[in-house]
Amino acid sequence: MDRAIALITERIRAAITDRTPLRMQGGGSKNFYGNSQQGDLLDTRGLSGIRSYEPSELVVTVGSGMPLAELELVLALQGQCLAFEPPHFAWNGARVATVGGMVACGLAGPARASVGGVRDYVLGLQMVNGKGESLTFGGQVMKNVAGYDVSRLMVGAMGTLGLLTEVSLKVLPVAPAEATLCFALGQAQALEALHVWGGQPLPLSASCWVRDAAKPGRAADLLFVRLRGAAAAVQAACKKMLADQPGYCMDNAQAQADWELCRNQQLPFFLQRPSDAMALWRISVAPTAPVLDLPWPQLVEWHGGQRWLWAPESAMPQLQTLAQSHGGHATLFVAAVNAAEPAQHRFATKSPTLAAIERRLKDNFDPHGIFNPGRLTTAA
Repeated sequence: MDRAIALITERIRAAITDRTPLRMQGGGSKNFYGNSQQGDLLDTRGLSGIRSYEPSELVVTVGSGMPLAELELVLALQGQCLAFEPPHFAWNGARVATVGGMVACGLAGPARASVGGVRDYVLGLQMVNGKGESLTFGGQVMKNVAGYDVSRLMVGAMGTLGLLTEVSLKVLPVAPAEATLCFALGQAQALEALHVWGGQPLPLSASCWVRDAAKPGRAADLLFVRLRGAAAAVQAACKKMLADQPGYCMDNAQAQADWELCRNQQLPFFLQRPSDAMALWRISVAPTAPVLDLPWPQLVEWHGGQRWLWAPESAMPQLQTLAQSHGGHATLFVAAVNAAEPAQHRFATKSPTLAAIERRLKDNFDPHGIFNPGRLTTAA
């Protein structure tokens, strides 16, 4: 991998000299995400392989181009996992997502509200900045930071600050027991139940509320709650929650398959776009936010903290205002099929203060603006 790093560094330095924008890409599984795709392709998949792995220390260091599926398989053989369940977005069945893309996009799956996100598991990284310099931040232990934690700054930066070459991640043991409960509840009742359970010592892992319209004429509002932890704790939680609300415990094999579909946005809600004019919106709000009074189909995750919905791109001002009123923000996640022109701002508008900080970071890490221009913001 050292040779691959040297070649990529040379390519970056040449781009700096020529002022040629670069578009970093691993497997390309998240090309749909972000404001734009500009620049010459810089493929990171040559930066693959495990640099070090200490199962007893719960830490792994890998090249940024390593396939995420390959890393998860290695961890599974040791009874360990990436607890935040990063999505693969395997639209065509191919699991091509890379570790670098996972960090750059900062997206987490169903367990995010219970275990934390990508940023909480990044211990350190190596990168090449927009000056062609190789930099190292953090390390391989949790308490390794003196000053600002730059390694976690790269999570969600969409590759606009530099090219990641190596990442150290905290991993966790797979939970010894798991169960998924299903309840027939409307969205308001589901949110209320989740708020009550969230305030109790229950091993809540994930939740998903959706209107199941699989059988025409028999649509049902369903809440799915996943529990993970010690066997005794999971059994006790099942007993208590089923006493609180009528429901049933799903078959584990079926439930695990469904959670995997949820993680990768392959549930019917995500696959059955209401019309080509509809875009998929991600609304992040406080978990205690009430039902959002909107006329479009919704799916609720993260114990109420994440709301997905299909709505036209023209609804952007309404959705951003509504999300902000509940302490959150709205993101245009997947564009409409027949959009007349690309949306100018897929992400929530930042305050002038945050925008200024972002600009200064960009100027320091990538002064010539060669990395993924316009991907995160409409400015280079």
